Amino acid sequence: MQDLFQKLAQKKGPLGQFSHFAHENYMFPKLEGDLGTKMTFKGQKIINWSINNYLGLANHPEVRQADAESAARWGLAYPMGSRMMSGNTDLHDRLEADLSSFLQKEATVLFNFGYQGIMSAIDALLTRNDIVIYDAEAHACIIDGVRLHLGKRLVYGHNDLVSLEKQLIRATEMLEDTDGCILVITEGVFGMGGDQGKLKEIAALKRAYSFRLLVDDAHGFGTMGDTGMGTGEAQGVQHEIDIYFGTFAKSMASIGGFICGPKTVIDFLRYNVRSQIFAKSLPMPIVEGNIKRLELLRRCPELKQKLWDNVIQLQHGLRERGFNLGATNSPVTPVYLSGSVNEAIMLITELRDKYSIFCSAVIYPVIPKGQLLLRLIPTADHTPDQILHTLQAFSAVAEKLHSREYDKVKITEAVA
Repeated sequence: MQDLFQKLAQKKGPLGQFSHFAHENYMFPKLEGDLGTKMTFKGQKIINWSINNYLGLANHPEVRQADAESAARWGLAYPMGSRMMSGNTDLHDRLEADLSSFLQKEATVLFNFGYQGIMSAIDALLTRNDIVIYDAEAHACIIDGVRLHLGKRLVYGHNDLVSLEKQLIRATEMLEDTDGCILVITEGVFGMGGDQGKLKEIAALKRAYSFRLLVDDAHGFGTMGDTGMGTGEAQGVQHEIDIYFGTFAKSMASIGGFICGPKTVIDFLRYNVRSQIFAKSLPMPIVEGNIKRLELLRRCPELKQKLWDNVIQLQHGLRERGFNLGATNSPVTPVYLSGSVNEAIMLITELRDKYSIFCSAVIYPVIPKGQLLLRLIPTADHTPDQILHTLQAFSAVAEKLHSREYDKVKITEAVA
């Protein structure tokens, strides 16, 4: 028998194996200063392309004022206890009602954290007799929620409707003469590749098969659709989404999440989502701050327009320079490159040190060996000059990557 701690020290995990040089350099970096497109990393001012602040609300004067006044009025402790036991307030109810009205759904329930909330909601919605069918590239929170499910779990190829229909046929046959149900889960906008889920086509399948549709629209809420309602609005099928999940952690520059849907379903979740009924209620400053953020989202469409102006400038400029952005049709901007882990480290180090650009890099084991993915998140606060500087820097480092110049440098030299 092996000691648990010894095993963990030896194993480290797929990302932990890089911790000896990556910690605080490429993983768990510390960005300092006022939250925005210009921050400080290790004493150097950088252009920040790794910030979930799509609409620029983080430092909006009305948001800062609402956050400060609410914190002064309530403190961070109020309300204490879980919402079910002692942590419910009129303001929690108001935020839920505002979200329901905006998203055109009957009812809403708040979550303390988006990841925790949707994971626990999937667990609550399904029994061991039910079947869940989910997209192969679903976010980790969905995967973890599906792992909690004690019944059958079927996966379909990413945005592959033929694959989905095969799984629907299979699930329908498996549930014949039973009381089991089918739940299909996809994303509105896939956070890594930026492509939209095929919500319109999936919704159309409901005419032939009996299932309910849950959409995780974390990256679509506030950024997609004419009013910012989300990807369902953008594709004209908001009413076809049976259960809509959103988060305050992206376009709203806050924390927490929510699920909307029919009142009977939301009432069920309110009393059965374990991660909420056994956890402290959202603090009042977060709730009031989110009410103000939602108000600005509805009142100031120019914020979303500025975001999309920047998205178009950045993505058009990258494609014009020959970069592969995959199938993104959202603000999420992935840049696909080829190279080793060593080359990825060298490339992002040069972007950071020489060109003062900070962006997220994704490598194996998150994506296949030999592939590199740089993910940029444009916001309404980025400037045309910052975008132009970034485009020029990407052209320069791409030349070095193609010539294999980065392969000649060891990681330890870059980190030293």
